[in-house]
Amino acid sequence: MSSLNGFSQHSGTCITQRAEGGAVQDLQAKKAGKAAKKEASNNGALTFESPPRVDALLNETLKLLPDELKANVKIKSITPRPPRKPRLERAASLDEKNWKRWRRFRTSQESLTDPNETSSSNGSLQEAALTSPIRGRGTTCCEPSSLHSSPDASEESPVGKSKGSTSDLGKRASEISSAFGGLLRGKAFAGSKPRLSQIMPARPLPPMELNVASHTLRTANKIDPDLMDYRHYSQNKFGRVSNSLSDTRLHGNGIVYDNCSTDSMKSTFSLLTPIRSKDVRSRSYLEGSLLASGALLGAEELSRYFPDRNIGIFVATWNMQGQKELPENLDDFLLPTDPDYAQDMYVIGVQEGCPDRREWEIRLQETLGPHYVMLYSAAHGVLYMSVFIRRDLIWFCSEVEYATVTTRIVSQIKTKGALGICFTFFGTSFLFITSHFTSGDSKVNERKLDYNKTIQALTLPKVVPDTNPYRSSSGDVTTRFDEVFWFGDFNFRLNKDRETVDSILNQNPETGVSKLLAYDQLTSEMGRGSIFKGFQEADIHFRPSYKFDIGKDSYDTTSKQRTPSYTDRVVFRSRYRDDIQAVKYSSCPVIKTSDHRPVFALFRVKVRPGRDNIPLAAGQFDRELYLIGIKRRITRELQNRRQQKDQKSSSICSIS
Repeated sequence: MSSLNGFSQHSGTCITQRAEGGAVQDLQAKKAGKAAKKEASNNGALTFESPPRVDALLNETLKLLPDELKANVKIKSITPRPPRKPRLERAASLDEKNWKRWRRFRTSQESLTDPNETSSSNGSLQEAALTSPIRGRGTTCCEPSSLHSSPDASEESPVGKSKGSTSDLGKRASEISSAFGGLLRGKAFAGSKPRLSQIMPARPLPPMELNVASHTLRTANKIDPDLMDYRHYSQNKFGRVSNSLSDTRLHGNGIVYDNCSTDSMKSTFSLLTPIRSKDVRSRSYLEGSLLASGALLGAEELSRYFPDRNIGIFVATWNMQGQKELPENLDDFLLPTDPDYAQDMYVIGVQEGCPDRREWEIRLQETLGPHYVMLYSAAHGVLYMSVFIRRDLIWFCSEVEYATVTTRIVSQIKTKGALGICFTFFGTSFLFITSHFTSGDSKVNERKLDYNKTIQALTLPKVVPDTNPYRSSSGDVTTRFDEVFWFGDFNFRLNKDRETVDSILNQNPETGVSKLLAYDQLTSEMGRGSIFKGFQEADIHFRPSYKFDIGKDSYDTTSKQRTPSYTDRVVFRSRYRDDIQAVKYSSCPVIKTSDHRPVFALFRVKVRPGRDNIPLAAGQFDRELYLIGIKRRITRELQNRRQQKDQKSSSICSIS
């Protein structure tokens, strides 16, 4: 047996060779024979006392081979061959690969925490095949944590030149074992970091879409198609949740999970402030009930919905003249084009209403759409009043109360009188009154009596407490509320003949209005303080709302030749200065089914926080009316689409 640099040469043993660089490398065969005794030589080499036989190693290796490979292997004699050309990597022994498998399995948890890696649910390692042979110049024994090639692997090994040596046969056996061992196990080793396949999280991802009416909570709602493509909007604003998820964290643009824990989850898609469990468990009965801090009607909730504490209110009055026919479209009436945004609250008062009151309310719901619900509706004879509010705000309203007053001598005839509805919104109390005063050009005193009787006999509020009882008066219902809106057909006329009024309107329609108001009875009486004490009215810039020929824009052409007048009015008063600001005051000349034109006003009203010491409406609204109105709206939309489709198909003609 030849020796290299004083080391003993044995077949089938792991030879330790000390290289010039000082690195110690070990290579062990899988089936080592008997236990070897270590001996220390002068140069520190390790030798085995009795090496295993080459035949035994080959037989054990061949048992692991498939039948196809056994037929091609010659067992009788093994002829040593010169070493192959060096390759980039060398083959790993079975023991090395088994040890590395255990090493990777033990450190798999470290790989799971690496955000750049993915893992497998079954923990199996993906290994690439190794086909490179033993490197030249002796066998190097590797450290378990690294695989490095020898820098001078291109040189031939003197061991390979010794024909029939046991060292070369042992290496051939180790080569065959390492080459086919990985194939028999169905695995391969690529030398890269272990990668585990993707796993699914323990719980489903939160939904992308949220169920809100608009992307920001404004003081008013923008007028646009009701069904906005929220999915497209949410993707543009919030982005998409990432599909690549690691094992212990969910990576997304909007979702934050703390170690995949369901106990600590916060979604940035929601506008609601997260509530901690320990705050709910504290059960502080001093807050959230009557005090403003944490109360449903308190300052925190008010600022969340209305940061500037102003709401938009639409108030309208219309004398329908008892006509059965209703306008086909109420958009120009309830949703004028001048303001960009719809209002938070709609209050519509009707005098001499149509016979079918329910049909009128359905038409209102159909026009306002699904973002609004009818908070309350009341009637006094042919006097109707309907209050619609944004459905997001119904939780902040108190119970709604109403009362009526008949100004006729015969109380059974309810064509003239007043109807009042009141409620508290957050900490501000509202009173809405619609009235129909006595008609007649010269009956100013009778109209004053109607006003005085209304403020004295209207018994409101009943259950809802007064927000400021120290400033209230038992003889005037309008002093018991923070904000009061009084609207209706007051029947005050112009103290001028028909010819003079027509000449003023025809000469200069723009400046003629201000000239007409100089003859207005209501303006004169309010200036004296004999009626509507403490009330104000916005500037009038529209033509008189009475009296028109039905279906036409011309004033009365009958034999009576009634004088055009501003009979339909909207006035307001507040306990606090500058709480109510008039934004728009106008009429709707498009609706011509009555001899009166509808008159409406838009207001910005300041709202104050309140306490939860009032009976709440608990989100109640007319659900049946809501569903009917939405169905009507859908049916109308389908009909419009069908008509547009028919028009497009009929516009195509053929030329013969």
